[in-house]
Order: sequence, then C-alpha cells, then structure tokens
Amino acid sequence: MFQVRIHGRGGQGVVTGAEMLSIAAFLGGKHAQAFPSFGSERTGAPVVAFCRMDDREIRLREPIMQPDAIIIQDPTLLHQVDVFGGLKKDGYILINTTRSFEEMGLGEFVKGFRPERLLIVPASELAMKHVGRPVPNVPLLGAFAALGGLISLDAVLKAIDQKFSGAVAKGNKAAAKEAYDIVMAQEEKAKETEHA
Repeated sequence: MFQVRIHGRGGQGVVTGAEMLSIAAFLGGKHAQAFPSFGSERTGAPVVAFCRMDDREIRLREPIMQPDAIIIQDPTLLHQVDVFGGLKKDGYILINTTRSFEEMGLGEFVKGFRPERLLIVPASELAMKHVGRPVPNVPLLGAFAALGGLISLDAVLKAIDQKFSGAVAKGNKAAAKEAYDIVMAQEEKAKETEHA
C-alpha cells in the first residue's frame, strides 16, 4: 500500500486534490481511497487530506501517520505544522515552491533522503499561468504522476476531465503536464548528480 498525506490551507483545493489523486489511481487499475481531516474549516486554516492506493482492497480508515509521500501545497506550513511527522527516510517530499530545500531551511533535515525524491514545483505559478487562479492542487497531481510511476500522467488528465470541463479542464491539464515535465527534469538531474 502507498500512502500520501497532503498538507495545505483551506481554499487551496487540498481535499479536491486528494480525491482526484484517488480517481487517477482508480483509473490506473488500483484500489484507492481519499478522505480529509478538518479542524476549523475556514479559508487559510491548515487542512490535511489523505490518499491510499493499493493493488488490493483497502480496509483501513484511519488518518495516515506514516506516509510514503508528503505533498505540501503551502510552504508557509513548514514551520507551523509538523508536516513531516512519520515520513519514512525513503519517502517522497513534493513542495509547491520556487525555493530549494536549503533556502527553505530544510537542508539538514533532508540529508538522509534520496535526492531524486525531494522535489519542488512552482504549482501556484503554473495554476495562475494556465487557469488564472493560484490553486496548486492540480499541478501538484501532475508532478506526483512523475514520482515513481504510481499513477500515470494520462490517468491524472482523465481525472481532470471527470472533475472539470471546458477552459478550466484544458488549463488544468496544461498545468499538470508542465508540472510533470518539471519533476521529470529534476529527477533526471538528481540521478545524474548521484552518478557523477
């Protein structure tokens, strides 16, 4: 089973992102579930959502305490909430930012992690460019599709078509594709650096 925890703020599409991730996994032939964890449900408040994927039926229903991947939609949460709690050392970290892990003050923390699993994507900027709103959830799904091949970009694009229509679907698909390409390039660079 592969477990993903998504951290963001109210109004950033955290719950929708988890739902779309589970739809993409399902479209790719996996069993999947997504559910939110709400505190105060106001815009700007920290929100967490979860997604599980497996080849077998998923019976677990509790929150994910030891995720295989963390998606951080809002980097301002890094020093407010324990976003990395329970993350395994071989886990994936995907952050919506233009700053490096060192610039965010995470250089020491990520030392033991595999460099090709530490990824940054300017998801808000991509959403603004393609959709006209800085909602990072869909570009981050495109980026996630590039991580380890758990879900395909094609499945993400189909999930977008199920959730949106018209110009919004078209813009989100363009943002997801661009985010996917950015992550693929980062992974290649990390592998080259590792083998150099």
